Amino acid sequence: MGRLEGKVALVTGAASGIGEGIAERFRSEGAEVVVADIDQARGTSVASRIAGLFVTCNVAVASDIAGAVAACVEGYGRLDVMVANAGFGGVRGPITDLDEAGFDQTVSVLLKGVAFCMKHACRAMQANGGGSIISTSSVAGLMGGMGPHVYSACKAGVIGLTRSVALEQGPFNIRVNCINPGGIATPIFAKGLGVDSDPAASAEILSLVSAGVSAGTPLGRIGTPADIAAAAVWLASEDSSYVTGQTIVVDGGLTSTKRLAEFPSDAVPLPAGGEVSELRASEKSES
Repeated sequence: MGRLEGKVALVTGAASGIGEGIAERFRSEGAEVVVADIDQARGTSVASRIAGLFVTCNVAVASDIAGAVAACVEGYGRLDVMVANAGFGGVRGPITDLDEAGFDQTVSVLLKGVAFCMKHACRAMQANGGGSIISTSSVAGLMGGMGPHVYSACKAGVIGLTRSVALEQGPFNIRVNCINPGGIATPIFAKGLGVDSDPAASAEILSLVSAGVSAGTPLGRIGTPADIAAAAVWLASEDSSYVTGQTIVVDGGLTSTKRLAEFPSDAVPLPAGGEVSELRASEKSES
């Protein structure tokens, strides 16, 4: 018996990276999984591989989230676990150059999207007698300098939403927690630089990022989607039945040290993902 046997889970942003890792792990633990993503081709592939259900979902659109939850209930009769994971790096640059349209888009995906995932999940879970909501925040929501300004603000907002909604939904036996990843190896770096269609360039960028993150992390390695999926399984399972309103940091010790990674002089600024800091060539090690 898997730890999630008999449970039904909906994972947003599940076509790649952390979301894909969570969807795969949930399925291996016995859950029925609904893969929700804006990328229909990759999302369909993931759903097919894990014998799940795919739904197209842009989390910046509240009606898409409502539709994904409805599809989950219609397909499997219930919703036990919601993982609000979808995200991107968002608008970047100095605060003095902040673009309004970029700001609105970033907030719509990273904060509004999580809030409406919580809204519609809670409605479905109240009918079930309870459930677990897990959101992907970031170490950028805990410390400055870990990501672009608006991204960091949204991730801090996810932490605040987690605590507030956990308090409200506790009487309904709905647990609400978030995971704060540190540096995680995902395709987001290549996407941020617009080279994700080039395997060689993507591999080179990931190698650069991995070296930098590893140098600045006490455990000496970059994280993987499997590291985050392991925490998500615990939060989704009955093993964490007395845990709610919490921020679970999975960062290899990154936020426990002031040491910064040293990057090659030609390192380029990269967008933060749902889990990684913006990398700057000017950051140097204090060691």
